Amino acid sequence: MAKRVHHEEHENHERWLVSYADFITLLFAFFVVLYATSRVDQKKLVQVTESIKFAMHFKGTGGIEFRNRFEGPPTEGGRCKSTLTGTEQRPRTRKEEQADQLRRKIERRLRRFLQTRPESHVQIDVEKDRLMVRLSASHFFDQNQAAIRPEMIPVLDVIGAEMGAMGMPIRVEGHTDEATLGSKRYRDNWDLSSSRAAAVASFLQQAHNLDGKLLTAAGFGSTRPLSDSNTPAGREANRRVELAIEFAPPD
Repeated sequence: MAKRVHHEEHENHERWLVSYADFITLLFAFFVVLYATSRVDQKKLVQVTESIKFAMHFKGTGGIEFRNRFEGPPTEGGRCKSTLTGTEQRPRTRKEEQADQLRRKIERRLRRFLQTRPESHVQIDVEKDRLMVRLSASHFFDQNQAAIRPEMIPVLDVIGAEMGAMGMPIRVEGHTDEATLGSKRYRDNWDLSSSRAAAVASFLQQAHNLDGKLLTAAGFGSTRPLSDSNTPAGREANRRVELAIEFAPPD
């Protein structure tokens, strides 16, 4: 029987080329990154950052109506600009900035009180130069009642302190759904919504020594719904008390 001959395994002396190619590729990518970062337009970078921050605000109009846009001459790659239905956007006014600052301040102070409560208790929106605070009636009042629940007093106290510190007129509006009242104390939804608005206005005046001339209370019953009253969620949204500050006098 013939003896099997074992051939010596051939050694690949060009194995280093694989590592070298990987190194060159990584080095090329590194220099591309360096080149790209060296051409950053700092002004536009700041504008992009602010636009993203504003767009991430999901309440009210958020970043839809007043998004920032790039200014100055076009650069390489074209000019990026956001417009509203083909019209040029206007910058935010000082009054709108004041309304948004007050919104952030109230939300920041309310976090400690609403950690264990749904955010649906209080909704704060900025509509142009108007600040609107919506209180869920089902959380602030008992059913068919106009007395403020004691556990919600600290929340209303924060709202009243911040809004009252502005020294501006505050309008308090009461709203209900279309359901028929099951209480003999109030004649109808007009009476209940007016009583709830008056209770909130009275608390603001007494707790924070506000000038009564700066407060207005009105009840609208079920005439100004926010949502469809045919669903439980819609009826829940319609039962509310709204506090509003106009940062610019109406025309």
